[in-house]
Amino acid sequence: MTTSADAKCRATALQLHGLLAHWAECVDAPWLDAVLNWEETERARRSLERRLRCAHLGRFKPLADFDWAWPTQCDQRAIAELMSLDFLTSATNAILVGPAGVGKTTIAQNIAHQAVINGHTVLFATAGQLLGDLAGLDSDSALRYRLRRYAAPDLLVIDEVGYLSYSNRHADLLFELINRRHEKKSTLITTNKAFSEWSEVFPNASCVVAMIDRLVHHAEIVAIKGSPTGASGRRSILLPKHESASPRVMRHETSSAFRPAPRSAPADRSRLVARASHGSHRTARRFARAHLESLRDRLARQVQA
Repeated sequence: MTTSADAKCRATALQLHGLLAHWAECVDAPWLDAVLNWEETERARRSLERRLRCAHLGRFKPLADFDWAWPTQCDQRAIAELMSLDFLTSATNAILVGPAGVGKTTIAQNIAHQAVINGHTVLFATAGQLLGDLAGLDSDSALRYRLRRYAAPDLLVIDEVGYLSYSNRHADLLFELINRRHEKKSTLITTNKAFSEWSEVFPNASCVVAMIDRLVHHAEIVAIKGSPTGASGRRSILLPKHESASPRVMRHETSSAFRPAPRSAPADRSRLVARASHGSHRTARRFARAHLESLRDRLARQVQA
């Protein structure tokens, strides 16, 4: 049975000022405990929905469906420790290293989802999205505001570091973000490059060594090994990702991707579609339709000529 003091503390925590103003009239009411329970349950539900929405996790497979036999080396005990979220309490970073298609993104999404379920704030973004967002800001005030936004979550997940190369400005922005979160908040990074190869990701950037130093100072590093051969096929099973935002962008990427038309076009095109669609069947079908439309237009022009 809830005491009046406990009930008042709960009402204060919920900021039910109207109820508190008439506390003497409500303290012995039989409905008081039920009202407090309803309010706490509803606020917890809305908070969870808001945190899930702000995390931008997208669709992903649970670890229960993960094929642990696919990677040739993966420390399941280390993954289980990361899923326990103990590293968040000590502001420790987590780094998943391995080739494409071995499940790094799926594992990162599951860890991020577990953090959201347990009441933490999370933000998931690919390296290209994050650095493109920061580098595209014109004013210093907008950049400072966006850096504070990325530095605020309890867990920041930066996916796919190493798949693209970036300029010195991108490297400086990533270093600034990591430096702001250093020993304050946890950062989870997935990369297909060993740290010794990060100079290829950020060529000519003077801050790479300092960036790596801050990342690994307090970090759990999990190496996942596996053959990248056939990764696109496995990716459709393990890693359904975000769909592209704009059909116009997809059509442009499709036309540019298939323009060379080598002799082994069917196999090459299948690999390109699998890579560009990130395992999403719907996105792959859109790519295929866009490519067929471009072929039909090209054929029509040839016939007219």
